[in-house]
Amino acid sequence: MNPKGKLYLIPTTMGEMNPEEVLPSLVYRTVELIDTYIVENEKTARKFIKSVQPKKIQAELKISLLNKRTEDSELIAMIKPCLNGENIGLMSEAGCPGVADPGAAIVKIAHENGIQVVPLVGPSSILLAMMASGMNGQSFAFNGYLPIDKGEKKNAIKNFETLSFSKNQSQLFIETPYRNNKLIDDLLQFLQPNTLLCVACDITLPTEYIKTLRISDWKKTKVDLHNRPTIFIIHKI
Repeated sequence: MNPKGKLYLIPTTMGEMNPEEVLPSLVYRTVELIDTYIVENEKTARKFIKSVQPKKIQAELKISLLNKRTEDSELIAMIKPCLNGENIGLMSEAGCPGVADPGAAIVKIAHENGIQVVPLVGPSSILLAMMASGMNGQSFAFNGYLPIDKGEKKNAIKNFETLSFSKNQSQLFIETPYRNNKLIDDLLQFLQPNTLLCVACDITLPTEYIKTLRISDWKKTKVDLHNRPTIFIIHKI
């Protein structure tokens, strides 16, 4: 019986940029050796693979598509090559797979089947934003997306503000990029004047923008976040 293959968690860039600026050489070597991948988008995955290994023969790649609606039976089929001794690469659309990413479901199944999971070093917008925020890096929480309904969103924002103060815990969240400007308007409306807000936008890209201010100071600041990937962090002090 062949030994099981490994599941490699392969980080990608977080936008259009030279991978050499953010990815270590181990990522390049791993992509060179793997031909089977689980990805969110085949077109962008192939483009990334070509950018780090231009000599790789694209026709030889075996690619499975993963999203939030993928059934458990499909996930098991995707991981099956590992059970037959083949290494698989898991890639996110941007940044690190498995973190705020549907790839976490594949990692879970790998553990359930005794498959070794190998995370590779790469850019994480969550950690990079936290590092640059000046807020509490000892205790923080990533909360994903806020509710769309305005009333529910207002309650969520106020609850996170209260939680940040009571636990001294920084609260991170994201929004669909085309709704970013509406979200920052809501934050300025619902948060207390002294609450800190960090806006970390286009992280690692030439247009990167990271700033932490009190809400009272944000009200004097203009920034356009439309269609720009952004991490928001709040902490009431």
